[in-house]
Amino acid sequence: MKFVMPGGTGQVGTVLKRALSAAGHDVVVLSRHPAGPGEAHWDGETLGPWAAEIDGCDVVVNLAGRSVNCRYTPANLRQMMDSRVHSARVVGEAVAAAARPPRVWLQMSTATVYAHRFDAPNDETTGVIGGTEPGVPGYWGYSVDIAKAWEREQEGADTPHTRKVALRAAMVMSPDRGGVFDVLLRLARLGLGGPVGGGAQYVSWIHDRDFARAVEFLVARDDIEGPVNLAAPEPLPQRAFMRALRAAGGVPVGLPATRWMAEIGAFLLRSDTELLLKSRRVVPGRLLEAGFAFERPKWPGAADDLVRRLRGRAVR
Repeated sequence: MKFVMPGGTGQVGTVLKRALSAAGHDVVVLSRHPAGPGEAHWDGETLGPWAAEIDGCDVVVNLAGRSVNCRYTPANLRQMMDSRVHSARVVGEAVAAAARPPRVWLQMSTATVYAHRFDAPNDETTGVIGGTEPGVPGYWGYSVDIAKAWEREQEGADTPHTRKVALRAAMVMSPDRGGVFDVLLRLARLGLGGPVGGGAQYVSWIHDRDFARAVEFLVARDDIEGPVNLAAPEPLPQRAFMRALRAAGGVPVGLPATRWMAEIGAFLLRSDTELLLKSRRVVPGRLLEAGFAFERPKWPGAADDLVRRLRGRAVR
């Protein structure tokens, strides 16, 4: 099949392109800065020659959007919103205008759409959408607004011949350099892999190979549309998450960090504490109901595999 991936040059796009190409699929990445074969130019906002790649393709997987690994200033939050909404809108326009529209449009979304909670897991049916929780920073609600606007843009697109799925993805853990797993492991090796803010907040995650397998599963299942959680079935508290990561990496001790220490660290890393402190207890209800079998459902085994692959240098 032919897959077109707008915004597919980041970590998640690298994971997916690697898996799809290995499976024999034709993959075209749309990028603002195309770097070689298999990439085409687009600006993420307006229709252009790139739309010809979508006309006649089998699957669109839109991954475009400004990285969330930044300080959540008003300007950055606005760029995060605009880059997601505008790219989803123009992808919808390209699909609607295609003489031979794709069979399915997978739109990246985020598990951050769910509420900050510790009591019960969030699936697609019973999960609580965030934005109104007491006792959390007000700007956390803007992240939820971004997720809702992102999904709303896809849902409202006039594409009657194309099935639409919103991928509410947790953190995709891969051994790629610079990815979230690589960063967390480096912090652990520096002795900074302990509980943050008490460590009770839940971490939702998905192994890179299960992420790619889930995408292929959703492409094949014509009966699934709408929001789907892409997360391993066993999220766990940050304290236990980092303990398992340290064990996989051979790091005996991880220093704890208070909230104010996390604020300083996030500032120095040019990131934001929401990524560390928000409790994301997300489970893949629809995937499990549809019969998807995770190869790495538990974090300790997934972490062991990722460390082994990272040490092997070549990512497979």
